Amino acid sequence: MTTTNRPVATVQRAVTVLRTLAAAPGDLGNNEIARRTGINPSTVSRLLATLAEAQMVRKAPDSGRFRLGPRLVELGNAALARVDLRQLARPHLAALTAATGETATLSVPNGEATITVDFVQSPSSVRSVAEVGRPSIGHATAIGKVFLAYAGGTPTGRLTPYTRRTITNTKELVAEIERTRARGWGQAIGEREADLNALAAPVLDGRGELVAVLGLQGPAARFDTEAMRAAVDHLVAHATQLSAADG
Repeated sequence: MTTTNRPVATVQRAVTVLRTLAAAPGDLGNNEIARRTGINPSTVSRLLATLAEAQMVRKAPDSGRFRLGPRLVELGNAALARVDLRQLARPHLAALTAATGETATLSVPNGEATITVDFVQSPSSVRSVAEVGRPSIGHATAIGKVFLAYAGGTPTGRLTPYTRRTITNTKELVAEIERTRARGWGQAIGEREADLNALAAPVLDGRGELVAVLGLQGPAARFDTEAMRAAVDHLVAHATQLSAADG
């Protein structure tokens, strides 16, 4: 059985409307968009209403005509920032792995957590394996704690125990988040996986907002308290340098 990934017609029409607005020298009315796109005016009207609700288009109050909305600027900036950030971060990831022998990761905010977007693997045969697209866990990972400290607040509800060392008490987590913010880096010692230790530090933009998190992770038998203490200065230095470059 073969499966064909067919384009969704409604989405195609919405993209056509956005491109038409982008190409126009000024605002366009519903009927003008319909003429330029060949889409039925009633369909254009429904598409514009949906796009306006998502702030992808904006209706001028005086004329009732449409223009591109602020949400598109936000999405475009986010896409460009993440592409550029990976390029900027790559040398820092390589340098961290060279200095520490452990796996270095780059994660970016994604909703209520972060996801890994790049990494440099440890050269050791016994190592922590990173995975692009893997989400952080706020209360159980170093990256997650940095996210909570700088962007995410405090989780509500039950905190899932992953190991016997996972923080499951909200008051303890609040204190850990405050420590993370105060010292400028986070750590997790066997909290998501019993044999995995990790460090993380924030990458901030010019306004002091979190744009990414640099991480280091390794097997607990090798990346122990002493090794983590030796690595944290390297990590914070590279996160600071990356913040300056990105900002």
